[in-house]
This record gives sequence, structure tokens and C-alpha cells, in this order.
Amino acid sequence: MMKRKLLYYGLITLIILLLAACGGNKEQTSSTGGDSSSKTEQKKEAESSETRTINYLGKEYTVPKNVEKIVITGSMETMEDALVLGVEPAGGITVGGKFPEMFKDITASTVSIGEKAQPNIESILKLKPDVIFATTKFKPDVIEKLEKIAVTIPVSHISTNWEDNLRLLAELTGKQDLAEKVLKEYQDDLEKAKAQIGEKFKDKKVAIVRIRSGNIMIYSKDIFFNPSLYVDLGFTVPEEIQNAKAQEVISLEKFSEMNPDYLFVQFSEDENQENPKALEELQKNPIWKSINAVKNDKVFVNVVDPLAQGGTAWSKIQFLKAATEKLANE
Repeated sequence: MMKRKLLYYGLITLIILLLAACGGNKEQTSSTGGDSSSKTEQKKEAESSETRTINYLGKEYTVPKNVEKIVITGSMETMEDALVLGVEPAGGITVGGKFPEMFKDITASTVSIGEKAQPNIESILKLKPDVIFATTKFKPDVIEKLEKIAVTIPVSHISTNWEDNLRLLAELTGKQDLAEKVLKEYQDDLEKAKAQIGEKFKDKKVAIVRIRSGNIMIYSKDIFFNPSLYVDLGFTVPEEIQNAKAQEVISLEKFSEMNPDYLFVQFSEDENQENPKALEELQKNPIWKSINAVKNDKVFVNVVDPLAQGGTAWSKIQFLKAATEKLANE
């Protein structure tokens, strides 16, 4: 009987020891699993904290190694570059509370962060962007607010910087090859266009204006579509354009003295909400009718989207195609 009791207690002890050992193994496994999970999180944090330095127009910016969330505020130029490269921003600019139709391919899940000149800081903050594309038109205090949220790059609105602007977005999104392809194709198309229309317009006065708030706007030679006309296609720069400092209102009387032979007009109701019939009224004006381009039916309205900025890859590609079609058979 005594032997049986000893055997019984021995088995109980053995079972307890085995259970304890199993429990220890589970704890060890759990601990190991925890360490593995912790290491994965640490790795992710390390990767997200890695940075790289990029150079844009002579200034260096330290940005995350992997840029995933981009917010575009103020810079319609960058919105157009995003369209060319197929980049969908996390936050983008609306016009009149909605994204313009021209950006439909890249704004399916984009959040509005305000109008062009009215960034919504709260909306931008909620998106937790990796990089913010602003504009050189913003005042310093606006840039300072944006810099507190994320790395902020003021993108040039000067048309002659269009290639640098495109390459900037391409470098941040890993689309350098596509950007270079786009730039090469543009140069190839430009050479063909110059061969078609270059000499025929040597002595002709060509201009482009924009109707904004009911006014005729002209631009300096390095803004809007002017570099496409006067640098790329080689047309002679009219004196009024040569003397313009930036975007300027020109009276109809003064514009009639400029008297272009060929005229491109950009008009959007979104930019003329107080006077949506401004272009119609202008076209009925006797002074307007006295201009050579008008008299000879050489006025081309909205050959590209009227909200196009002019000095971007998208604008230049679209305008070159349209201008060549309009002028090649003259």
C-alpha cells in the first residue's frame, strides 16, 4: 500500500513538473514572439526616420527616404506635374470647392486642403504629409506654418523653371525615368513644330492673354505661356510683354495699340465669377474688333484648359500641340 501511495505522489509530482516546463516554454515562446514583433516595429520606425537630401533651385531639403504622402498647396504648377507623372496627392488644391476636371485622373481619393491662395492648415495637419509642396507666391508667415507640419518646398511659379519643377516631383516619387522621357518627347515635338511654323511667323506679332476678373492680363516674357511662344517657338517678343514685370492689367485701348496679328485667349468662368460674360462683352467692343488678329479671324480661345498655368510640362505639351495645329496651315 505504501509503495502505491509513493508511486501515486511521484506521478503527481512529475505531472506538475511537466506542466511547469510547458508553461515556461510558452512564456519563452511568447517572449520571443514579443521580441520579434518589437524588432519589426523598430525596423519600421528606423526606416521611416531615414532621410535623404535633395537639391532644388540651389537649395537643399532634407526629406524622408520614402515619400508616400504628398500635399500640394498653392502650387497649381505641381498639380499639373502630378498629372504628367501620374502622382496622386494625399491633399490637393480645389477651385471653387472642387477639383478641376483636368485633374480627375489623379484626385479620386485626394482630400481638398483649400483653394489656391487659401490653404487650410488644419486639413493639411490631419493628413500628416511627408512633404508639402507650396508656392513661391506664399508669404513667409504661411511657409512658416507649413514647415511646422512637414518639410515644405516652395515651388517656383516662374515658367522657365518648369523642367526643375517636374524633376523635383519625379525625384521625390521615384519617377525620374518617366520625367526624362516626357522632357525628351517635348523637345522632339518642339523641333518638328519649329520646322513647320518657324519662318512663316518671323515678322508676325503673336501674343497670349488671360481674362481674369473681367480684365485683360498680359505677362512678362518668363511667365505663363510666354516662354512657349518667345523662347521655344522663337516668336518676337512684343514691347509691351518685354516691359511687363509680372502679371499686369492692360487696358483695351493700350492692347489695341499692341495690335497682335495672332492672339491666343484664355478665359475661365471660375476666374470671372463677377462677370462671366466678360469675354462676350469684349468681343462686341469696337476697339477689340479693330485689332488685326480679330479682323482677320486669328483669335484662338482656350486652345488648352483655361485653368492651365502655362509654365509646366503639361501646359507646354498641350499648348505646343494646339498652337501647331492652329498655326501650321497659316
